[in-house]
Amino acid sequence: MTSSTLLLLSLAFVIAACLSYYQYLYKANEKTLKFFLLAFLRFLSWSLLFVLLINPIINTKKYEIEKTPLPIYFDNSESVADLKANGDAENVLKEILKNDEIKENFNLHLFQFDQNNTSLDTLNFKGKQTQIEQLSKEIKQLFRNKKAPVILVTDGNQTYGNDYVYSFTENTPVYPIVLGDTATVLDLKIDKINVNPYAFYKNKFPVELFLSYNGSKSIESSLQIVGNGSVVVKQNVHFDNQHQSQVVQVYLDANTVGNQKYIATISSALVEKNKKNNSKPFVIDVIDQRTEIAIISEINHPDLGALKRSIENNQERRVSILAPDKVNDLSKFNIVILYQPTTKFKAVFDANAKLQLGTFIITGKNTDFNFLNQVQHDFVFRMNNQTENYSPTFNSGFNAFLQSDIHFDNFPPLENKFGTIKILGSENTLLFAKIRNIETTNPLLTFKEEGKQRKGYLFGENLWKWRMESYLNQKSFKEFDLLTDKIIQYLATNSDRKTLLVDYERFYNSGETIDITAQFFNKNYEFDENAELSISLRNKATNEIKNYNFMKANQAFKVNFNNLLAGNYSFTVTEKNSKTKESGSFEVLDFDIEKQFVNPDTKRLELLAQNTNGKVFYPDQIQKLLQFLSENKEYLPVQKEIVTKEPLIEWRWLLLLLAFSLATEWFVRKYNGLL
Repeated sequence: MTSSTLLLLSLAFVIAACLSYYQYLYKANEKTLKFFLLAFLRFLSWSLLFVLLINPIINTKKYEIEKTPLPIYFDNSESVADLKANGDAENVLKEILKNDEIKENFNLHLFQFDQNNTSLDTLNFKGKQTQIEQLSKEIKQLFRNKKAPVILVTDGNQTYGNDYVYSFTENTPVYPIVLGDTATVLDLKIDKINVNPYAFYKNKFPVELFLSYNGSKSIESSLQIVGNGSVVVKQNVHFDNQHQSQVVQVYLDANTVGNQKYIATISSALVEKNKKNNSKPFVIDVIDQRTEIAIISEINHPDLGALKRSIENNQERRVSILAPDKVNDLSKFNIVILYQPTTKFKAVFDANAKLQLGTFIITGKNTDFNFLNQVQHDFVFRMNNQTENYSPTFNSGFNAFLQSDIHFDNFPPLENKFGTIKILGSENTLLFAKIRNIETTNPLLTFKEEGKQRKGYLFGENLWKWRMESYLNQKSFKEFDLLTDKIIQYLATNSDRKTLLVDYERFYNSGETIDITAQFFNKNYEFDENAELSISLRNKATNEIKNYNFMKANQAFKVNFNNLLAGNYSFTVTEKNSKTKESGSFEVLDFDIEKQFVNPDTKRLELLAQNTNGKVFYPDQIQKLLQFLSENKEYLPVQKEIVTKEPLIEWRWLLLLLAFSLATEWFVRKYNGLL
């Protein structure tokens, strides 16, 4: 309590005493006991009132010992058990838990990780995937603004995710404990296979194989690729101490339409410790035709190249970029993209009016909107010559095709002429336009259907910036290219709209979580969140059937399967009330990525420790690591002074006491006839 507060309280008590003396004793003829009682009650009332007004605060100091957090992550994936290092991991855990000095100096946070990260429960080493990179994000969130050393008990073999070596920050020193035998073991391995998912019938398609050798001897190995029960490629590959990796490119014939499965295998006469990584399957879809798409524009713009690359990412599509006066035969195309049309597009619009091709119109600064008002009857444009930037806002009620929000709000704005867009008839809008965080009624990306013809409209140029933003956020063009692919697929389809849409992949690796997404729409093609969807999954080899229900999730329904055995599966999705059904099939490939390793990735763990100012240890050095952490002055517990400010007396009690004092005074005066 400050000196000024004490002075105010003293002055308040003096004033309260003076007032009560003046009111009851100063002019009293007889200073009897009742007057002294009334004066005391009045003094108490005045004092309490003044204390409430002053509200004196006292400071309380407490001292706490703040320990340094010590997150400890244990690798719970199958690769640890496959390297016969699960016993070492369990021994490390026991040594940490029984070390009293570590418990005294640190706040221990125990976790286990594989494809996910959870609090430590029981290490069973059955994780089907390993993602070490995700740990860095969690550490930043849990221990923000704190220097928390990290103990990472792992073999360092990551199966998916970004490179973990450069994911951790410098103020988060990582101390890896390397699990597994680091001695060099003879091993041949197929690291990666690059192949396009689609090929065209009667053509050849390239396959690129990345092979590696772990050993010091000079050996000759045999690489062969088997498809449809026969060997389609066989060649020798040489390895030695100077050439421990090879890249082999071969060309295969696409002689059969449909999904074709191949298995690449590398072998030698030498005995290997692990032969599970000698084979790797890959699948290709052979198609007998491709979708022809024309992008028609009279101007050069980066959007044209971005659209072409994005669309042709799907090998089923082929894009031709043409000027409007160079279009001789529009009928050889399946879809036409009209980029910023002007009066020079008149012949193209006339030809398309007869052909009724799927059409995608993109507008921008160079668009002639007066001409566009004449040649289409979906919208009325009232635009001026000023330009404006329009940002996208995702419409969760969109139902033309299955599309989730890929963080459209983070995409840069598109540029278009300023004005209003009046919708004629019905439309299905995926993205609405927003001007500087102000919502508008103008659509930005929308779709319409007239009979069997489908149309799409994008009101803005600089679409290439969206593709680049998608890459910056995801380190891949995949999300944007998938959106483009769905738009093209929608425009290319001229059949009636389905009320039940199912989204899934054709192939999965064993051990992956298999997600199937579905949407159901009512007669007005509005998303029906009360739909009851179920799926019947059948293993084609065993005829075993399992039934599951979909769960509601973000304007869609989802179901996932874990640990499905390798093989072919068919399924039927059924909506209970309408009896609507949709069928499909997929294959789970016999490939366990966690069984592809023969050694821990010591080099990457050493780089991780070096980049974060940490140090690598081994399971038999656990006591050395714990002693090092306990003696490190950077991690010593810190004594902190905590000052809390509290009112001298709880104000509610003061109010009750004041009310009691005034009431007592009133009753005494009433009893003695002084009112």
